[in-house]
Parts: sequence; structure tokens; C-alpha cells
Amino acid sequence: MSESTAIAGKAAVLEAHAEHPALKALIAWKDGAVEDAKFDRGELTLTIAREQIRGACETVRRAGYNFFEDLTAVDWFPSTPRFQLSYQILSHSLKQFVRLRVMVDEADPAVESITPVWPGANFYEREVFDLFGIRFEGHPNLRRIMMPDDWKGHPMRKDYPVEGYR
Repeated sequence: MSESTAIAGKAAVLEAHAEHPALKALIAWKDGAVEDAKFDRGELTLTIAREQIRGACETVRRAGYNFFEDLTAVDWFPSTPRFQLSYQILSHSLKQFVRLRVMVDEADPAVESITPVWPGANFYEREVFDLFGIRFEGHPNLRRIMMPDDWKGHPMRKDYPVEGYR
């Protein structure tokens, strides 16, 4: 199977990429932590159970993924779950990265902070909190980073008024 062939679904990705270091480590750590998987254009994306993200980050770190590169969010309004968090994690020694994806429901927009694993996630989590309103439990200083402290709402949400609340 070529590197450019897209594979979707946990079972299909497990079969085709059983020896991928991140996937192998996460399955050995906790089988239910990986909810879904996709391999496309040479990139592995693993959907992680919301309550397992910190443990999943610790696991891939032990598997050789040594660098937290990025965290971003997507608002899929009006879909449920509404929010998607995407963590980009790199391994310098393996020369590859893995994307960990977490889906977060609007009713309880919260997930564990990964700053105990990668302190560099601090400002990324603050930005997502500020612009999307997703809380990072256990974050050492979760407060606005881009908008004024008294700003109402979260401007990157798709239901946020174009001109702000008046």
C-alpha cells in the first residue's frame, strides 16, 4: 500500500500501520483511548477519548515523540460534538509526526491540560480558551491571552456575532 493511499477507520489503520510507533504505544497503553484513526498523505491522525488526552500525550512522548508543535481548535457548529482540538506532535528521531484529535461537546467544553507533559502548550491552550471558550483543566494560568479581560464571548465560535455583542 502506497504512502499516498488514504485509510480511514480505526480497524483499517490498525491493520495497515500496526507497527507505527505512536499507534502501537497507544494501543499497548490503553486500547479504548484511540476512538478512531485516519492515515492520509503520509499523516496519521488518531482521535483520542477526551478524558485520555493527557495520558495519550505522555504515552506518545515515551514512544519517542519529543516535541509538542501545535494545538488548534475547530468549531463544527451546528454539529455535535461541536469542537475539535488538534494536537500536532513531532518525533525528531523518527522524523515523523502524529496528530492527536479530541472532540469536545458544547455542553461541557473542557479537557485536561497537557502543560504537565509539554509546558510549551501553555500559550496554545490559553489561546484556544480565549477564542473558543474551551477550558483546560489543571492549566497553571488559564486566562485570556488575546482579548481584553472584560471581553464577552469567544470570537472564533461560529455563532459569535460578526460585530460582537452589543
